[in-house]
Amino acid sequence: MKKGFIFDLDGVIVDTAKYHYLAWKKLANDLGFEFTKEQNELFKGVSRKRCLEILLEIGNREATQKEFDTWMIEKNIDYLKYIENMDASEILPDVPKVLEYLKENNIPIALGSASKNARPILDKVGLLPYFDAIVDGNNVTKAKPNPEVFLLAATQLNVKTEDCVVFEDAVAGIQAANAAKMLSIGIGDKNVLNEANHNFNDFTEMSIQFLKEIIEK
Repeated sequence: MKKGFIFDLDGVIVDTAKYHYLAWKKLANDLGFEFTKEQNELFKGVSRKRCLEILLEIGNREATQKEFDTWMIEKNIDYLKYIENMDASEILPDVPKVLEYLKENNIPIALGSASKNARPILDKVGLLPYFDAIVDGNNVTKAKPNPEVFLLAATQLNVKTEDCVVFEDAVAGIQAANAAKMLSIGIGDKNVLNEANHNFNDFTEMSIQFLKEIIEK
């Protein structure tokens, strides 16, 4: 029975949340209000459009459609400047170990991320060759917790949804994986990601034996 492994990007493979935060904070400051790291937690696993809606709610600001579209573009331009110099040093601990093991055992691997910049980021950090399919914000119309991104990834990997394993660091992502009837593995605080089937603070806690067991289930 073939298994497929699907990874979220931000907070699972690389930590680009800090760059998103800096870009959103710059926009908030330009609009005349502060945006804290605590408020940034609301943006985990959320689409860019929804993030801007939340930001405007925080700042009690309204926007015309033209302003809204302009600010979305400006935020992304700033974010792209921040990630321009990303390299392999930004990969989170032991991610390559897991990807290498899956690749050696011919397990299909997909990315399932809300990010519209997933492909260039994977390329910058040197992990793009590991992925057999990439489904990102350019391919989906419904944001997590809707399972669309993971269902598309399963289709591209040619693996049944119930045979897919998802790694996520956001509550919305875990809910999306569960809605797709996939095995969900939370990467991060287990008290926050308590709906996941399994939890690890990071990949350093995940043994090869654990991977072997879920592949063979």
